[in-house]
Amino acid sequence: YEKWSPHRYIHNCKTPVLVIHGAKDFRVPEEQAFQLFTSLQRLGVESKFLYFPDETHFVAKPLNSKLWWENVYDWFKTHLK
Repeated sequence: YEKWSPHRYIHNCKTPVLVIHGAKDFRVPEEQAFQLFTSLQRLGVESKFLYFPDETHFVAKPLNSKLWWENVYDWFKTHLK
């Protein structure tokens, strides 16, 4: 686990990253999303963090879903020129 842990390779990341996380996601511990975003910011990699304290792995509430889609589309519009 130590050899292949993502934290050992984050310094290679140069691609802009949109991190989206729901606090009730049992698949990915909350602190891992925060750690990823913090690492990207410290490395100067363009990144954005979208956090849903009331969602799981899937954003299902209508207003949250709308916000999710708006951010994803904006991210693609900005980075897929």
